[in-house]
Amino acid sequence: MDTTQLLKGVLDAAVLAVVQHDDGYGYDIVRRLRDAGLGDVGDASVYGTLRRLYSAGALSSYVVPSDGGPHRKYYAINAQGRDMLATQRTDWAHFASAMSGLLAESTSANKTLRTIGENR
Repeated sequence: MDTTQLLKGVLDAAVLAVVQHDDGYGYDIVRRLRDAGLGDVGDASVYGTLRRLYSAGALSSYVVPSDGGPHRKYYAINAQGRDMLATQRTDWAHFASAMSGLLAESTSANKTLRTIGENR
């Protein structure tokens, strides 16, 4: 299954969840998302999401100098981001429950699967 469309709808929540306990810089956040099972997540999508969440006030950022390369911009969740994540958790739970109900195979004797054109 191609999960790119699914990822678009949940990437904000995924990024906020990844930085809720530990700040991170761009590629570190991409790596953590992939390690969590979101292997199809694209670098550009995550960087765009970080910029959008920062602009929306859900993340703060700071720069850490590096001796061995360019400075790294770290992102941290703030109070507004925590509120946003809490709302997204609730929304996700309702959505996942609805989808699970729709996708579950029926075990009820009253419910039988039909095909288009089949008599009721």
